[in-house]
Amino acid sequence: MSVISQHYIDDASVAIDVTARVDWFRTEQTPPLGQRVTRSERLGYMQRVAFRLPVSSQVVSAIDPTASVSYLGPTGTFSEQAVTGEADLAKLDLRPYGTNVEVLLAAERGDVTYGFAAIENMIEGSVNATLDTLAFESDDLLIKREVVMNVNLNLLVLAGVSLSEITEVRSHPVALAQCRRYLPQQLAGVAITTAGSTADAAREVAENDLRTTAAIAPRRSAEVWGLEILAEDIEDHPENQTRFVLVGRDGIDPPSGHDKTSVLIYQREDAPGSLVGILHEFAARSINLTRLESRPTRKGLGDYCFLIDCEGHISDEVLGDALRNIHTKQGNVKFLGSYPSTYGTEEEKNTNREAVSNADGWLSGIRAQIR
Repeated sequence: MSVISQHYIDDASVAIDVTARVDWFRTEQTPPLGQRVTRSERLGYMQRVAFRLPVSSQVVSAIDPTASVSYLGPTGTFSEQAVTGEADLAKLDLRPYGTNVEVLLAAERGDVTYGFAAIENMIEGSVNATLDTLAFESDDLLIKREVVMNVNLNLLVLAGVSLSEITEVRSHPVALAQCRRYLPQQLAGVAITTAGSTADAAREVAENDLRTTAAIAPRRSAEVWGLEILAEDIEDHPENQTRFVLVGRDGIDPPSGHDKTSVLIYQREDAPGSLVGILHEFAARSINLTRLESRPTRKGLGDYCFLIDCEGHISDEVLGDALRNIHTKQGNVKFLGSYPSTYGTEEEKNTNREAVSNADGWLSGIRAQIR
């Protein structure tokens, strides 16, 4: 099985290496090219390599039971809640780290097998520390899975503390930003202090016996650190969700039939229409973008690159063709991973998988006529 050592789509050899990796999946899991099979047989092949896990939905990657996973600690964080919500990951050696950057760099160095970190929040957008580490500090990490979790925030205090006694609120910056409406309405004028994580804030209140300080954290933190929940669900938007990613250095998993691909695109020159040219390559092939964001390249003021999430897997011919054209005409492409998507309902995902399977059968039937 081929393993990609350099994740930039920078020449034909890399494109061939990606294809070689996927060829293993096609050889081992699907009928030979041109072999006539029924629709039910085609679906059977797909079902043998797709199984359902909580939160992250369809996942086809096999996790080594001896693997280790870094996550943002300490005990009681949303990251811990999300990673332990994955049936296969919860059984692994879970190791807490102080920041998302440390989480990812531990995986990059090989100190752990995988890293698990928040990358996007529905209200606050990107978790820049995660995004920038993957984009600029990592050479080998690829996204292997995404996990989307509902986020509910609570105001935690020591036993017996009332709202009128609170003079300080502390939490992770992202959690504080998600309570912009509650804080001025209920705790106007109190000091706002940041912590390394929501669970860190709860731990500090408990360990230091801070009776005038409240922490904004998940319910799990209250259980772990023996705090009371003074106010529940104080986030501004009850439908709030956070997206986490599992990253590793062990290559690209085969397509699940409902996948997402993440890339970082650098423009070769700052010229009118360059972004339009990049987007046209996707639009011309009817590739749906699920995310588009600019990030500073750190090379100069006003010099930006673009993070793009799109539907499809790197093994898809149409997506590979789009990325090849972008690299040829527009700019360098850093491949960040192809992985099962959580987007859409289960019915939509199954419909998409069936459509892909039927299209494969149709194409194989035509190619079988080549003499």
